[in-house]
Amino acid sequence: MKTAWKKYQNEALNQVMSFNEGYKTYLTNAKTEREATKEAIALAEAKGFKDFSAYQTLKAGDKVYFNNRGKGVCLYVIGSDDITKGMNILGAHIDSPRLDIKQNPLYEDNGLVLMDTHYYGGVKKYQWVAHPMALHGVVCKKDGSVVTVKIGDDADDPVIGISDLLIHLSSDQMKKTGATVVEGEDLNALVGSIPSFDDEEEKDPVKKNILKLLKEKYDIEEDDFISAELEIVPAGATRDFGLDRSMVMGYGHDDRICAYTSLAAILDIDTPKRTACCILVDKEEVGSQGNTGMQSRFFENTIAELLAKLGVYSELNLRRLLRASKMLSSDVSAAYDPNYPSVNEMKNTAFFGKGIAFNKYTGSRGKGGCNDANPEFIAKLRQIMDDNDVSFQTAELGRVDQGGGGTIAYILANMDMEVIDAGIAVQNMHACYEVASKVDIYEAYRAYKVFLKEMC
Repeated sequence: MKTAWKKYQNEALNQVMSFNEGYKTYLTNAKTEREATKEAIALAEAKGFKDFSAYQTLKAGDKVYFNNRGKGVCLYVIGSDDITKGMNILGAHIDSPRLDIKQNPLYEDNGLVLMDTHYYGGVKKYQWVAHPMALHGVVCKKDGSVVTVKIGDDADDPVIGISDLLIHLSSDQMKKTGATVVEGEDLNALVGSIPSFDDEEEKDPVKKNILKLLKEKYDIEEDDFISAELEIVPAGATRDFGLDRSMVMGYGHDDRICAYTSLAAILDIDTPKRTACCILVDKEEVGSQGNTGMQSRFFENTIAELLAKLGVYSELNLRRLLRASKMLSSDVSAAYDPNYPSVNEMKNTAFFGKGIAFNKYTGSRGKGGCNDANPEFIAKLRQIMDDNDVSFQTAELGRVDQGGGGTIAYILANMDMEVIDAGIAVQNMHACYEVASKVDIYEAYRAYKVFLKEMC
């Protein structure tokens, strides 16, 4: 299998590097699903997309988006063909593993104030200690106002973090398994240590001082945490990785790396034959439930709205459209890591530099809980990728019986459309800082774009 880098020598290399500068900016600015949605809509509006409510009727070439509660977005470019004959769809998720602040988080312990957290998604808990962390999110107050919180990513901001036990006192800890060396209830973030001097008899003087600071800066009371959505995420900007700058290191590659490339692809589409769609959804890391997850009716509802403004709505037309549609479930794959070769079956593993990775199925042992793409659909994909000189590879998520993972693919397949997982290979998946190849990122963008334009 040839390396995709060979296609980008000399001046052509600038295409790869320039595209990744845009991605690095996006990933730095999009550390929560709300931020990812806000950034996506801003980029879409700059390319002529309008909120669905701005249209009375729709025609070929119109560019439309639907905002799902600020935590997800569906974008459409209306095609010249009859929409009931099906759409070409890209779907990615914009949530990532993190630590969520509990509803009653603040407490003081011997002069230190901490915040209780609950980890979100599948994480190795020991990877989330002794790192600089930032606090991002919103606080919704009883008067209806929403306060945006973002602390830890500006150069002058303080950071917070979760302590780890020093090696000198770790003899018992080091005997534990990786699953228990750090317990979930011990992921408490240290946020302050200066006491309030208002009252020498104050029970929790440091906590009082922290609450005072929050009141002064954000007008937040302690009770407002009840209706807050605050996330602890790794601090710092996305960076070039490797002495040759061939890779990108950052928080949230899974799956904002596929979200950005899918978004970039649809933003570059003008009046396709088949209507083009890009879905960016929340909650994949915890099963896609909820009204912002893929299992909600939001996606189907947006299609119904499109059909209505195109003058062709009926339940039967909606069902026919779904059955005739084709989708790439844009989600990351596990990249080969020379430090841990034993978890891979080398003939069916994704490698850095070999292009976008197609996974016929993900899921756990025995293909459980996954979509298993039909070979007829895969053959069409192979053809359009080869016709457009897009570098691609095929992979499974590790050796049989080694483990597995899930995506949103099965949910769309349950709607009776053709679906396959297609994404970018990533190292350190679900850790604070993941790594991916720049050329794979660019090839994924190219793959998504030709899929939207040419799949039939």
